[in-house]
Amino acid sequence: MFHNSSQKKYWIFKSEDEIEQMRFKANQKFRNKALESGKKPGVSESMFLERHEEDVLFRHYERRLLDFCNAFKPAMPKSVVGTGLMYFRRFYLSNSIMEYHPRIIITQFVGNLVQESPAGQERVLEQILEYELLLIQQLNFHLVVHNPYRPMEGLLIDLKTRYPTLENPESLRKSADDFLTQAAMTDAGLLFSPSQIALTAILNSASRAGLNMESYLNECLGLKEDKETLSKMYDSMRRMKTLLKKYEPPKPEEVNIYKQRLERIHAEFASSSNKRKRGYEDDGHVAKEPRLMEEEWTDEDLI
Repeated sequence: MFHNSSQKKYWIFKSEDEIEQMRFKANQKFRNKALESGKKPGVSESMFLERHEEDVLFRHYERRLLDFCNAFKPAMPKSVVGTGLMYFRRFYLSNSIMEYHPRIIITQFVGNLVQESPAGQERVLEQILEYELLLIQQLNFHLVVHNPYRPMEGLLIDLKTRYPTLENPESLRKSADDFLTQAAMTDAGLLFSPSQIALTAILNSASRAGLNMESYLNECLGLKEDKETLSKMYDSMRRMKTLLKKYEPPKPEEVNIYKQRLERIHAEFASSSNKRKRGYEDDGHVAKEPRLMEEEWTDEDLI
């Protein structure tokens, strides 16, 4: 259950400011480590990516991951896609893309999937859990992700059985699915519970169709007498919708500029952490070669 999960305890945050502060610290941590290393003469602050520049590249690679998942045949389960996106988002809360290239993290996901036969795709989630030890450690071994897809199915069933006022609840599905996809590309999953996201998706879909669902909230969900809970729920919904409205796809011209700088940074500051991603330990012992090496992939290969 979500309310007893590590996700609720460790991965739901109070505000967007708290999340942004974590990312800012990750950016500063890499900068400080690079500047204090003393190994690279002529290194200056100007060569590093600013936080907003990192964010542009993060959104670019996140969308590449989603595009790959959407192109997978037969169709990849939505919960698997949601889990992969959430792992990706969690990882970069405390790590900078300047230290860990998004392409490396994505290939751990992609590499497991492309080697699966169609008959074995039910095991995709299990394969995702075989990320490199680095990634799992950075997730604090919290590998169970509660997605909003199951709560949404539950809400649709509830509407069909207990809310005859709505003639065709299935008519809400398409728009609600689109809302969940958009939400997965934001920090909604780090700020709100899966049930909150699912309910907002359903109500947003109803609103777009010109349907009033207030009676469902008051009568079926028993919120008529609980004004405080109802007020908090509406506030969360407004925050969530604002979050989705603020999302902007990365601009290609910005992506190209920042990608070039990112490649230069990784060329300059190849660290022991990169060796560990290739299966090496600090003492030089080769533990395991990954299925796909970074240099075998370009960004175009992720489609």
